[in-house]
Amino acid sequence: MNGAVHLLDVNPALDRSALAAQFAQSGRLQIRDVLTRESANALHHVLAHETPWGLVWQDGERKPTQYRAEDLVSLGSAERQRIGQTLVKAMQSGEYAFSYNFYPLLDAYLQKWRAGGPHDLLLEHINSQPFLDLIRQVTNIPEIVKADAQATLYAPGQFLAMHNDSDVAEGRRIAYVLNMTNMDWREDHGGYLMFYDDDGDVVQGFRPRFNALNIFTVPQRHNVTYIPPFAPLGRYAVTGWFRDR
Repeated sequence: MNGAVHLLDVNPALDRSALAAQFAQSGRLQIRDVLTRESANALHHVLAHETPWGLVWQDGERKPTQYRAEDLVSLGSAERQRIGQTLVKAMQSGEYAFSYNFYPLLDAYLQKWRAGGPHDLLLEHINSQPFLDLIRQVTNIPEIVKADAQATLYAPGQFLAMHNDSDVAEGRRIAYVLNMTNMDWREDHGGYLMFYDDDGDVVQGFRPRFNALNIFTVPQRHNVTYIPPFAPLGRYAVTGWFRDR
């Protein structure tokens, strides 16, 4: 990848006033074509071709279990089957659970996994003033000062169960999902970011798209729907929180 390409150059054609008005109505919004085409293509290349995907999963109240890419090489089929069965049991009993591929951008940056590489640049660009200014203006939260981030890839069989983030960590103001799904993603492929009311009805859903930024306040009941076995591999995203400290 050409290091001169900024991975998060904001599309100058965005109508920020109109976007802010839309966000104010419900506290959630999908901003399509959020990046310039050059930046979006460069970011997709990093996610699709330069990211060593690990795995993170959780069942119930236990802490998430994480595997780095090199750990997955030695993860046998019996252990993978056990993880799958554990997740099924958690969901059957109504517990919280999730499973997806990930690359923890902030941890990798701080621990110098690939110092100076494109993933470090990505985290720096998320925290650049032009990108943070976009978020401040659209959300009308001028106190936002930084963001954390992880790269995610939801593959067939993976999901994020219903939750509302009511116990969010101190300083978290806006959740975000920067979708980089560069293919014809059908409704039947799952992986939608869905929002629900207190009666369990869907109030809004965001399709995985290319170059689309989803932002929302919390608490809001939401999930990422299950991706079935016939879905393609390509539901790439960068996710995290914009924070005020």
